[in-house]
Amino acid sequence: MEDVSDFSARKLMERDIMKKIILDLDTGIDDTLALSYILGSEDAELIGITGTYGNVLLETGIRNDLNLLEMYGRPDIPVFKGVPHPSDADSFEVPDSSGIFHGRNGTGNVEVPATATRQASDKSAVDFIIESARKYSKEELVYVPTGPSTNIDAAFVKAPDIVDKLTIVMMGGALTQPGNCNPYMEANISMDPKASNRMFSTSADITMIGLDVTMQALMTKKDTQALRDVGTKAGAFLADMTDYYIDISEETDPAFQGGCNLHDPLAAAVALDPTLVTTFPIDLMVETEGPSIGRTIGDPTRLLSQPKNTKVALGVDAERFTSQFMERLLKLAATVD
Repeated sequence: MEDVSDFSARKLMERDIMKKIILDLDTGIDDTLALSYILGSEDAELIGITGTYGNVLLETGIRNDLNLLEMYGRPDIPVFKGVPHPSDADSFEVPDSSGIFHGRNGTGNVEVPATATRQASDKSAVDFIIESARKYSKEELVYVPTGPSTNIDAAFVKAPDIVDKLTIVMMGGALTQPGNCNPYMEANISMDPKASNRMFSTSADITMIGLDVTMQALMTKKDTQALRDVGTKAGAFLADMTDYYIDISEETDPAFQGGCNLHDPLAAAVALDPTLVTTFPIDLMVETEGPSIGRTIGDPTRLLSQPKNTKVALGVDAERFTSQFMERLLKLAATVD
């Protein structure tokens, strides 16, 4: 058994390591906020963005990523194209609900105030994930998918040796709350339930940041006004975009709590600081057929297996998270015009 002092020292060392982050984005509004959070974090090194589909088509998300990085003065960060459709399909169409919640362009119908001239990398997102997992240690590298599991599933299929070589902190799923597509299904899992099920069935180190906690973390119009008051184009863009998200949330959510949910930013924050949430260890599965397709639930075939490979966040220090979220966004917005 590891000595308590040795355990504490190891945890302190892990916390002091500069985290190398891969964001896997279907760049809608909360993906944009997650990207902004990571760029505003001194304890994170964003080594690349892997694009996916979901809130928008893959190409729209990639364009958003490139323009956002241009706005923030970070054209050094590479962007990679992922798989453009679910693993069991040949094409993808954006659901009507995504167009409503994120706008036609993914950023609340507000244009990013910068236009990138560069293109995405010729290297595929899947190959970049594999290459990074083989290059960096598990303590260094955190892969943060905020959309479907298609890219990481494809990477595991192509390179099974990387399954235990990276940490995954994902936004998606729900264990104690209803889904946001229907009573069973959360939106990101709904995009590719089979890919998510395969991912959960591996021995990969997964932390699920689902609706159990993300619906407790809010951004209000007081927060967006603070961004607008910074006086930069970036601040105004973030404020206008998020106001759209807050307004549509108020219109459509009968349980509206006064702001928009910070789904993807919370996953990004936990990738850097796992102490923001309390978790429950469990081996998960995703139902892939029948009326409850897309439900994330305990896998009965692994009920006695140890150790459990997935940690589901069930509690969150929402006040500490939202405070540092706004602190980092305001600082970032103030540094660029």
